[in-house]
Amino acid sequence: MTALGFLYPGHSAEDDYPRIEQLLGSDIRLALIHTDIGEDAHRVDALLKMGAPERLAGGIEELRLSGAEAVVWACTSGSFVFGWEGAHEQVRGLAKAAGLPASSTSFAFAHAARELRADRVAIAATYPEDVAEHFVEFLRADGVEVVGMRGSGIITAAEVGTWGWDEVLALARAGDHPDAQALLMPDTALHTAAYVRDLEDDLGKPVLTANQVTVWEALRLVGRRVNAPALGALFTKEPIVQVHG
Repeated sequence: MTALGFLYPGHSAEDDYPRIEQLLGSDIRLALIHTDIGEDAHRVDALLKMGAPERLAGGIEELRLSGAEAVVWACTSGSFVFGWEGAHEQVRGLAKAAGLPASSTSFAFAHAARELRADRVAIAATYPEDVAEHFVEFLRADGVEVVGMRGSGIITAAEVGTWGWDEVLALARAGDHPDAQALLMPDTALHTAAYVRDLEDDLGKPVLTANQVTVWEALRLVGRRVNAPALGALFTKEPIVQVHG
């Protein structure tokens, strides 16, 4: 049994995780620990507070009791707003506090794009555009070219959590770009676990969504790969073999 831990802010699309656990169909358990969201607002100042060390520390003891072998801060905006270096510092602090390998959803997107060899991506975000621009800069810091970005102007995670297939599909289509090798949908408050394969079929390219890449990142941290076609190209691709000279 492999136990993976996730610190998830508030309650919006947390039911994606038991769904993903079922789709993995393996000896993997996903332990979700909720952190205090504070003010539910997609504003930079509120997001910096949401991702502050003291907020994340609140879930550490429960995380340890879950038996998790790795932990991922399951929040995209509450990590990329710190910038590339600040997000690294956030993860290092989390790893030290938990005594476990750690990452965040923002790094999960960067690693997943590299896994799929997607050097050019488009972003379909629920956030206001000024917040989404921070994600663009975050990816650029890792050498990923963002060829298109669409923000939706949604302020609260609570509202995002009410979206269903029709809204998710409309956002994906609006945010896609013909030059993009993959589409990224960065919000863990957005329900997407049931839709990844259908989105990829509709767009004809890999689609990376926040809760999907978050779980993939946790598996990566513990060296596990799972073939789960319902979760899209990221969960079906053969591993990239890196040759070290």
